[in-house]
Amino acid sequence: MLDPSEIEALFTRADGSFLFARWGRPIAPVVIGVDDATLATVKGAFEAVATLADQPLLTETDPELGANCMVFFFRDWDELRELPDLDRLIPDLGPLLDRLVAAQANQYRIFRFDKAGAIKAAFVFLRMDEALSSVPAEDLALAQVAQTVLLWSDTAFADRSVLGRAGETVLLRPDIAALIRAAYDPVLPAMDQDPAMALRLSARMQAAQ
Repeated sequence: MLDPSEIEALFTRADGSFLFARWGRPIAPVVIGVDDATLATVKGAFEAVATLADQPLLTETDPELGANCMVFFFRDWDELRELPDLDRLIPDLGPLLDRLVAAQANQYRIFRFDKAGAIKAAFVFLRMDEALSSVPAEDLALAQVAQTVLLWSDTAFADRSVLGRAGETVLLRPDIAALIRAAYDPVLPAMDQDPAMALRLSARMQAAQ
């Protein structure tokens, strides 16, 4: 079980600011750049995490935004420059891609928020380099969806994966699964910038045991 200081660290960014946010609406995912088998795997990961969080998952589209969680698989960052209208969805796309190319990054996530501060949209970019290509599709999908269901710190999983292992089976770490479940408790706010939120999350995790 995570203690409050560990929970606080998972939502404390590199600049020292604390920010917790969860989705404030049903998630309507769309996956781009994969075959049918991988598509089914990614959709299965969304279904599993949505069920864990008791968060509705739309099979059609969000009435306001259409698809509100877009997952892109590709080989080279420059491929995104050619996608129609992506620059309208993501301001300053060109400079962002330049930075990601320079950093040799293989993944990046962007979130959008509603007036209450809850997540209303997310964009997940996965450049399938040698490292990501070596990860089984089921593991990659589960890890990415878990990292999109909450606004984790930019350093949250730098030292330890969101996934764990039970024998030969790879699954969400039990402590992270419990935290995701607690984070979607209706008694908690959808967004909070006070580090004391970690105490409330801890209390909900203990109550659920």
